[in-house]
Amino acid sequence: MERIHLTVFYDGSCASCVEDRARYELWLGKHIDQVYWFDITGQEDYMMKHGIDPAQALRELHVWDGHGVLYREMDAYILLLQQVWWLKPVAWVIQISFIRRQLSRWYRHTVDKRLARDGRG
Repeated sequence: MERIHLTVFYDGSCASCVEDRARYELWLGKHIDQVYWFDITGQEDYMMKHGIDPAQALRELHVWDGHGVLYREMDAYILLLQQVWWLKPVAWVIQISFIRRQLSRWYRHTVDKRLARDGRG
């Protein structure tokens, strides 16, 4: 299977986001060069120029694939999980409608709580 290059837009001022990035890079192993990490901190103009709402990018993970398609929230996580062979079953499970809805609800609640705690929400 051909691996695609991904650009992950992440919040570099969020300690848990940075930890998640490091964990994912370990999972990628020798394929680490397939993912470019773009820290959205202070990049509002760049993001708006490329059709990404900066406020939404703080609340939802955004990933560009190698074909210029933008994935958000659960779709972005599914895409990332599909890049690691042993996480593909997890990606498949997340695609199940009721599981996806529950994870999305939990994810949004967790992010909003973190942003409020950090004075950014």
